[in-house]
Amino acid sequence: MLKTTAVCTVAALLGGVTPVLAAPQQTSFPAWLDAHVGLGPGQVARPVLKRARALYQQRVANGQVRNPCYFAMDATKPNDPGSETSGGRFYIICEASQSFRAIASGHGSGTKLPGIVDYSNGRECARNFGNAMDSNLTTGGSYVTSEIKTSFKGIYRSSGAKNAVFMRSFLQFDGEGDTANARPRVIGGHAAAKVAAVCMMKAPASPYANRDGYVPFGKLVNYAGGRSNGCTSWSPTDADQVMAMVKDNPTTLYIYPESSDIAAVAKAAAAHMTPAQAGLYWNDQCYQKISTPKFWSKSVLEPIIAKYKADNPPKPGKPLPVCAP
Repeated sequence: MLKTTAVCTVAALLGGVTPVLAAPQQTSFPAWLDAHVGLGPGQVARPVLKRARALYQQRVANGQVRNPCYFAMDATKPNDPGSETSGGRFYIICEASQSFRAIASGHGSGTKLPGIVDYSNGRECARNFGNAMDSNLTTGGSYVTSEIKTSFKGIYRSSGAKNAVFMRSFLQFDGEGDTANARPRVIGGHAAAKVAAVCMMKAPASPYANRDGYVPFGKLVNYAGGRSNGCTSWSPTDADQVMAMVKDNPTTLYIYPESSDIAAVAKAAAAHMTPAQAGLYWNDQCYQKISTPKFWSKSVLEPIIAKYKADNPPKPGKPLPVCAP
Protein backbone atom coordinates (compact mmCIF):
# COMPACT_ATOMS: atom_id res chain seq x y z
CA MET A 1 0.00 0.00 0.00
CA LEU A 2 2.77 2.43 0.83
CA LYS A 3 4.46 1.75 -2.51
CA THR A 4 1.25 2.39 -4.46
CA THR A 5 0.64 5.65 -2.60
CA ALA A 6 4.16 6.88 -3.42
CA VAL A 7 3.68 6.21 -7.12
CA CYS A 8 0.32 8.00 -7.13
CA THR A 9 1.90 10.99 -5.38
CA VAL A 10 4.64 11.22 -8.03
CA ALA A 11 2.06 11.03 -10.83
CA ALA A 12 0.03 13.79 -9.27
CA LEU A 13 3.03 16.07 -8.93
CA LEU A 14 4.00 15.50 -12.54
CA GLY A 15 0.53 16.26 -13.82
CA GLY A 16 -0.01 13.06 -15.76
CA VAL A 17 3.49 12.52 -17.15
CA THR A 18 4.06 8.79 -17.60
CA PRO A 19 7.34 7.77 -15.94
CA VAL A 20 9.67 5.96 -18.32
CA LEU A 21 10.94 3.51 -15.72
CA ALA A 22 7.90 3.20 -13.46
CA ALA A 23 6.82 -0.16 -14.93
CA PRO A 24 8.33 -3.41 -13.60
CA GLN A 25 11.72 -4.01 -15.17
CA GLN A 26 10.80 -7.05 -17.23
CA THR A 27 12.95 -7.58 -20.28
CA SER A 28 12.63 -9.30 -23.61
CA PHE A 29 16.33 -8.85 -24.36
CA PRO A 30 18.44 -11.94 -25.04
CA ALA A 31 20.52 -12.91 -22.02
CA TRP A 32 23.84 -11.95 -23.66
CA LEU A 33 22.47 -8.47 -24.49
CA ASP A 34 20.82 -7.98 -21.12
CA ALA A 35 24.27 -8.33 -19.58
CA HIS A 36 25.20 -5.01 -21.23
CA VAL A 37 22.17 -3.16 -19.83
CA GLY A 38 22.70 -0.84 -16.89
CA LEU A 39 24.00 2.52 -15.77
CA GLY A 40 27.67 1.61 -15.45
CA PRO A 41 30.63 2.32 -17.76
CA GLY A 42 30.17 0.79 -21.20
CA GLN A 43 26.54 -0.14 -20.50
CA VAL A 44 23.36 1.08 -22.14
CA ALA A 45 20.35 2.30 -20.15
CA ARG A 46 17.31 0.07 -20.48
CA PRO A 47 14.90 2.63 -22.04
CA VAL A 48 17.52 3.61 -24.63
CA LEU A 49 18.09 0.03 -25.74
CA LYS A 50 14.38 -0.81 -25.64
CA ARG A 51 13.52 1.98 -28.06
CA ALA A 52 16.54 1.41 -30.30
CA ARG A 53 15.75 -2.28 -30.59
CA ALA A 54 12.06 -1.65 -31.29
CA LEU A 55 12.95 0.83 -34.04
CA TYR A 56 15.36 -1.64 -35.64
CA GLN A 57 12.91 -4.54 -35.51
CA GLN A 58 10.17 -2.38 -37.03
CA ARG A 59 12.34 -1.28 -39.94
CA VAL A 60 13.56 -4.84 -40.54
CA ALA A 61 9.96 -6.06 -40.56
CA ASN A 62 8.89 -3.51 -43.20
CA GLY A 63 11.93 -4.25 -45.37
CA GLN A 64 13.60 -0.87 -45.02
CA VAL A 65 16.65 -2.31 -43.26
CA ARG A 66 18.57 -5.58 -43.71
CA ASN A 67 21.77 -4.71 -41.87
CA PRO A 68 22.53 -7.22 -39.07
CA CYS A 69 23.57 -4.36 -36.76
CA TYR A 70 21.90 -1.22 -35.41
CA PHE A 71 22.95 1.87 -33.46
CA ALA A 72 21.84 3.77 -30.38
CA MET A 73 23.09 6.89 -28.64
CA ASP A 74 22.47 8.19 -25.14
CA ALA A 75 23.03 11.95 -25.37
CA THR A 76 22.29 12.37 -21.66
CA LYS A 77 25.64 10.74 -20.84
CA PRO A 78 28.91 12.71 -20.71
CA ASN A 79 31.13 12.97 -23.77
CA ASP A 80 34.63 12.22 -22.55
CA PRO A 81 36.61 9.77 -24.72
CA GLY A 82 39.45 9.67 -22.22
CA SER A 83 37.30 8.88 -19.18
CA GLU A 84 37.18 5.42 -17.65
CA THR A 85 33.88 6.24 -15.95
CA SER A 86 31.77 7.28 -18.96
CA GLY A 87 32.67 4.31 -21.13
CA GLY A 88 31.15 5.67 -24.33
CA ARG A 89 27.58 6.63 -25.21
CA PHE A 90 27.17 5.51 -28.83
CA TYR A 91 26.28 1.84 -29.10
CA ILE A 92 26.94 -0.59 -31.94
CA ILE A 93 24.73 -3.65 -31.49
CA CYS A 94 24.91 -6.75 -33.70
CA GLU A 95 22.57 -9.37 -32.29
CA ALA A 96 23.29 -12.08 -34.87
CA SER A 97 26.94 -12.17 -33.81
CA GLN A 98 26.17 -11.24 -30.18
CA SER A 99 28.40 -8.17 -30.43
CA PHE A 100 28.01 -5.02 -28.35
CA ARG A 101 30.36 -2.04 -28.32
CA ALA A 102 30.18 1.41 -26.71
CA ILE A 103 32.20 4.24 -28.27
CA ALA A 104 32.54 7.98 -27.71
CA SER A 105 30.50 10.46 -29.74
CA GLY A 106 29.99 14.21 -29.78
CA HIS A 107 26.82 16.25 -29.34
CA GLY A 108 25.62 19.52 -30.83
CA SER A 109 27.29 22.66 -29.53
CA GLY A 110 24.27 24.94 -29.80
CA THR A 111 25.23 28.61 -29.68
CA LYS A 112 24.77 31.89 -27.86
CA LEU A 113 23.11 34.82 -29.57
CA PRO A 114 24.48 37.77 -27.55
CA GLY A 115 21.78 39.77 -25.82
CA ILE A 116 19.01 37.49 -27.12
CA VAL A 117 19.20 33.85 -26.10
CA ASP A 118 21.74 31.27 -24.98
CA TYR A 119 21.17 27.67 -26.07
CA SER A 120 24.81 26.60 -26.01
CA ASN A 121 26.12 23.33 -24.61
CA GLY A 122 29.25 22.50 -22.68
CA ARG A 123 31.82 20.06 -24.00
CA GLU A 124 30.94 17.25 -21.60
CA CYS A 125 27.17 17.36 -21.07
CA ALA A 126 24.30 18.57 -23.25
CA ARG A 127 21.57 20.65 -21.63
CA ASN A 128 19.98 22.05 -24.80
CA PHE A 129 18.46 19.98 -27.60
CA GLY A 130 16.39 20.99 -30.61
CA ASN A 131 15.58 20.66 -34.29
CA ALA A 132 15.76 24.24 -35.59
CA MET A 133 17.72 25.01 -38.75
CA ASP A 134 21.19 26.45 -38.03
CA SER A 135 20.80 25.77 -34.30
CA ASN A 136 23.74 23.32 -34.03
CA LEU A 137 21.66 21.22 -31.61
CA THR A 138 21.25 17.46 -31.32
CA THR A 139 17.76 16.11 -31.93
CA GLY A 140 16.74 12.89 -30.22
CA GLY A 141 14.53 10.36 -31.95
CA SER A 142 14.50 7.87 -34.81
CA TYR A 143 16.85 7.87 -37.78
CA VAL A 144 17.86 5.62 -40.66
CA THR A 145 21.32 5.91 -42.17
CA SER A 146 21.55 6.83 -45.84
CA GLU A 147 24.24 7.72 -48.37
CA ILE A 148 27.88 8.47 -47.61
CA LYS A 149 29.59 11.46 -49.19
CA THR A 150 33.35 11.89 -49.05
CA SER A 151 34.95 15.28 -49.63
CA PHE A 152 38.37 16.92 -49.59
CA LYS A 153 39.06 18.93 -46.43
CA GLY A 154 42.68 20.01 -46.88
CA ILE A 155 46.36 19.06 -46.77
CA TYR A 156 48.24 18.47 -43.53
CA ARG A 157 51.74 17.51 -42.45
CA SER A 158 51.75 13.84 -41.44
CA SER A 159 54.42 11.80 -39.70
CA GLY A 160 57.73 11.73 -41.50
CA ALA A 161 57.32 15.37 -42.55
CA LYS A 162 55.23 14.32 -45.55
CA ASN A 163 52.09 16.05 -46.74
CA ALA A 164 48.88 14.04 -46.63
CA VAL A 165 45.42 14.62 -48.07
CA PHE A 166 42.54 14.63 -45.58
CA MET A 167 39.29 13.26 -46.99
CA ARG A 168 36.32 13.17 -44.61
CA SER A 169 33.24 11.02 -45.11
CA PHE A 170 29.78 12.18 -44.07
CA LEU A 171 26.97 9.69 -43.35
CA GLN A 172 23.57 11.27 -44.00
CA PHE A 173 20.71 10.51 -41.60
CA ASP A 174 17.01 10.53 -42.49
CA GLY A 175 14.44 10.98 -39.74
CA GLU A 176 10.79 11.29 -38.84
CA GLY A 177 8.79 13.39 -36.40
CA ASP A 178 11.14 15.77 -34.60
CA THR A 179 14.02 14.42 -36.71
CA ALA A 180 12.20 14.74 -40.05
CA ASN A 181 14.31 17.73 -41.12
CA ALA A 182 17.63 15.91 -40.65
CA ARG A 183 18.41 16.10 -44.37
CA PRO A 184 17.80 19.85 -44.86
CA ARG A 185 19.73 20.45 -41.63
CA VAL A 186 22.54 18.25 -43.00
CA ILE A 187 22.48 16.08 -39.90
CA GLY A 188 24.47 12.86 -40.00
CA GLY A 189 27.65 11.28 -38.73
CA HIS A 190 31.31 11.99 -39.42
CA ALA A 191 34.78 11.82 -37.95
CA ALA A 192 35.54 14.41 -35.31
CA ALA A 193 38.56 15.70 -37.21
CA LYS A 194 39.35 18.69 -39.38
CA VAL A 195 42.21 20.57 -40.98
CA ALA A 196 42.69 23.87 -39.22
CA ALA A 197 43.62 25.86 -42.31
CA VAL A 198 46.58 28.06 -41.46
CA CYS A 199 47.44 29.14 -44.98
CA MET A 200 46.96 28.46 -48.71
CA MET A 201 49.78 26.41 -50.21
CA LYS A 202 50.82 26.68 -53.85
CA ALA A 203 50.19 23.26 -55.41
CA PRO A 204 49.05 23.66 -59.02
CA ALA A 205 49.53 19.94 -59.74
CA SER A 206 47.11 18.89 -56.98
CA PRO A 207 43.70 17.68 -58.16
CA TYR A 208 42.24 19.62 -55.23
CA ALA A 209 43.81 22.98 -56.12
CA ASN A 210 41.54 25.96 -56.69
CA ARG A 211 41.57 27.85 -59.96
CA ASP A 212 44.58 29.82 -58.77
CA GLY A 213 46.52 26.65 -57.97
CA TYR A 214 46.29 26.75 -54.17
CA VAL A 215 45.14 24.21 -51.57
CA PRO A 216 44.34 24.77 -47.87
CA PHE A 217 47.21 23.60 -45.70
CA GLY A 218 47.18 23.27 -41.92
CA LYS A 219 47.22 21.00 -38.92
CA LEU A 220 45.01 17.94 -38.56
CA VAL A 221 42.92 18.40 -35.40
CA ASN A 222 41.07 15.59 -33.66
CA TYR A 223 38.18 16.95 -31.58
CA ALA A 224 36.59 13.68 -30.45
CA GLY A 225 36.23 15.20 -26.99
CA GLY A 226 34.49 18.28 -28.35
CA ARG A 227 31.15 19.25 -29.85
CA SER A 228 29.63 19.19 -33.33
CA ASN A 229 27.23 21.32 -35.33
CA GLY A 230 24.38 19.00 -34.40
CA CYS A 231 25.77 15.88 -36.05
CA THR A 232 26.96 12.71 -34.36
CA SER A 233 30.75 12.68 -34.43
CA TRP A 234 33.19 9.87 -33.65
CA SER A 235 36.95 9.44 -33.45
CA PRO A 236 38.47 8.92 -36.93
CA THR A 237 39.10 5.22 -36.22
CA ASP A 238 35.56 4.61 -34.96
CA ALA A 239 34.11 6.64 -37.83
CA ASP A 240 35.85 4.37 -40.34
CA GLN A 241 34.29 1.32 -38.69
CA VAL A 242 30.80 2.83 -38.65
CA MET A 243 31.04 3.91 -42.30
CA ALA A 244 32.16 0.44 -43.38
CA MET A 245 29.22 -1.16 -41.55
CA VAL A 246 26.55 0.91 -43.29
CA LYS A 247 28.02 1.47 -46.76
CA ASP A 248 25.24 0.48 -49.19
CA ASN A 249 23.52 -1.25 -46.26
CA PRO A 250 21.45 1.20 -44.15
CA THR A 251 20.47 0.63 -40.55
CA THR A 252 18.66 2.40 -37.75
CA LEU A 253 19.94 4.86 -35.16
CA TYR A 254 17.96 5.84 -32.10
CA ILE A 255 19.13 8.89 -30.14
CA TYR A 256 17.88 9.48 -26.61
CA PRO A 257 16.36 11.81 -25.31
CA GLU A 258 13.34 12.79 -27.36
CA SER A 259 11.51 16.07 -26.80
CA SER A 260 8.88 14.30 -24.65
CA ASP A 261 11.61 12.87 -22.39
CA ILE A 262 13.13 16.33 -21.96
CA ALA A 263 9.73 17.85 -21.13
CA ALA A 264 9.07 15.14 -18.53
CA VAL A 265 12.44 15.61 -16.83
CA ALA A 266 12.00 19.39 -16.84
CA LYS A 267 8.55 19.01 -15.28
CA ALA A 268 9.97 16.73 -12.61
CA ALA A 269 12.68 19.30 -11.85
CA ALA A 270 10.00 21.96 -11.43
CA ALA A 271 8.37 19.64 -8.87
CA HIS A 272 11.75 19.42 -7.08
CA MET A 273 12.28 15.78 -8.04
CA THR A 274 15.24 14.14 -9.69
CA PRO A 275 14.57 12.01 -12.78
CA ALA A 276 15.09 8.84 -10.72
CA GLN A 277 12.61 9.98 -8.08
CA ALA A 278 10.05 10.61 -10.84
CA GLY A 279 10.66 7.25 -12.48
CA LEU A 280 12.37 8.86 -15.46
CA TYR A 281 15.78 8.31 -17.00
CA TRP A 282 18.62 10.81 -17.33
CA ASN A 283 22.28 10.13 -16.71
CA ASP A 284 22.91 11.28 -13.14
CA GLN A 285 26.42 12.63 -13.76
CA CYS A 286 25.20 15.01 -16.44
CA TYR A 287 21.97 15.83 -14.61
CA GLN A 288 24.03 17.14 -11.72
CA LYS A 289 25.80 19.49 -14.15
CA ILE A 290 22.85 20.75 -16.20
CA SER A 291 20.00 20.60 -13.64
CA THR A 292 17.15 21.12 -16.13
CA PRO A 293 17.31 20.19 -19.84
CA LYS A 294 15.47 22.10 -22.54
CA PHE A 295 14.18 21.26 -26.02
CA TRP A 296 14.12 24.13 -28.51
CA SER A 297 11.53 23.41 -31.19
CA LYS A 298 12.04 24.76 -34.68
CA SER A 299 8.78 26.73 -34.42
CA VAL A 300 10.21 28.65 -31.46
CA LEU A 301 13.90 28.94 -32.29
CA GLU A 302 14.00 29.35 -36.08
CA PRO A 303 12.30 32.80 -36.07
CA ILE A 304 14.75 33.96 -33.37
CA ILE A 305 17.76 32.76 -35.38
CA ALA A 306 16.39 34.28 -38.60
CA LYS A 307 15.87 37.68 -36.95
CA TYR A 308 19.34 37.61 -35.40
CA LYS A 309 20.89 36.87 -38.81
CA ALA A 310 18.91 39.67 -40.42
CA ASP A 311 20.01 42.11 -37.72
CA ASN A 312 23.61 40.90 -37.76
CA PRO A 313 24.65 40.13 -41.35
CA PRO A 314 27.99 38.30 -41.55
CA LYS A 315 31.04 40.40 -42.25
CA PRO A 316 33.06 39.59 -45.36
CA GLY A 317 35.60 36.91 -44.53
CA LYS A 318 39.29 37.60 -44.89
CA PRO A 319 41.14 35.40 -47.37
CA LEU A 320 43.55 32.90 -45.88
CA PRO A 321 47.21 33.97 -46.09
CA VAL A 322 49.54 32.32 -48.58
CA CYS A 323 51.94 29.84 -46.96
CA ALA A 324 55.50 31.04 -46.54
CA PRO A 325 57.96 29.40 -48.97
